[in-house]
Amino acid sequence: MKLLFCLFKYFPYGGLQRDFRQIAEVCQNRGHSIHVYTMTWQGDVPEGFQVTRFNPRGLTNHRKCLNFTKQVAARLAREQFDLVIGFNKMPYLDIYYAADPCYQAKVREDKGYFSRFSRRYRTYVALEKSVFDPKAKNHILLIAENEKKQFKHYYHTPDNRFHSLQPGISRDRIPGNDADTIRARVRTELKVSEDSHMLLMVGSSFKTKGLDRSLMALASLPDALKQKTKLVVIGQGKSRTFLHLAKRLGIQKQIIFLGGREDVPRFLLGADLLLHPAYSENTGTVLLEAMASGLPVLASDICGYASFVREADAGLLIPSPFQQNILNNLLEHMLTSGHRPQWQKNGREYITSMDMFGLPERAVGIIESIAGNKA
Repeated sequence: MKLLFCLFKYFPYGGLQRDFRQIAEVCQNRGHSIHVYTMTWQGDVPEGFQVTRFNPRGLTNHRKCLNFTKQVAARLAREQFDLVIGFNKMPYLDIYYAADPCYQAKVREDKGYFSRFSRRYRTYVALEKSVFDPKAKNHILLIAENEKKQFKHYYHTPDNRFHSLQPGISRDRIPGNDADTIRARVRTELKVSEDSHMLLMVGSSFKTKGLDRSLMALASLPDALKQKTKLVVIGQGKSRTFLHLAKRLGIQKQIIFLGGREDVPRFLLGADLLLHPAYSENTGTVLLEAMASGLPVLASDICGYASFVREADAGLLIPSPFQQNILNNLLEHMLTSGHRPQWQKNGREYITSMDMFGLPERAVGIIESIAGNKA
């Protein structure tokens, strides 16, 4: 088949982008030709991928996204594809991979009333409605089951258009026999002794992932414990604001920004605790990756995959509504608790006992089934 994948932006370290690439590569391995429409592409282009970059005009992101969809529509009028698969919400899709939460629900529940009258809100709701409107014909690959009720509530999308995908992680997140050696090397590289604590955050949107919350929690620790704790941040984001905050809190020497990395599994093995106090998180695949690596988790309970942490007893969850002092107390408790070996064991055993591998293959199976029905 001739498949078109559409997404606003591609960069190597985003969860949505990683899912897109893995699914597209499985499609390619099964003999399908891969075409990509996007506004920007950072990093290498896989061999055989035909990437078309658009440069829509606009002073704001929402205007650029809207104009991008118009450019895609104009191109689709001239070029035919067997299926159009989107990883962002836009018209003209046959399949939408639901990597993002319900935008309308998020704004209505978390923002002020007057935000609903902004052009940004109207634009993104219109794009979302083009996917979830009951009159639309596209299918939806759902990776966060709890979001389904939100989409149905606001758009009345029929059940038969949703296809649920069980969570999935890469097998390289399972530690090998050299796990202890890798851990020692990572801590040596970062100058973190074995009797100190290494906190890890992974995610490219520092604001959304709650990096400010993590910094304040680190600063709140008792002095003796604080001086023996470092926070390592992996992700492609703007760090300047957070460096200023760390300096104001007096912890700037304990924060290490590593940027986007391809070798995240090494740091999952090197760390003592995954910290993920996100403001919003549709899924949170990194929670499962941490569990697979034997890394205890401290995360917001609003994360789509937080329930797996609770079910496995692989760490602790920050209850909603969020309160900074609760996060502070939970962090201190987890760093001083003797329960850490049990959290490690529970996480590893839970992941290996569940079928949490092969999400791209399952997604491609559904894509091929939809194509067969369409034909």
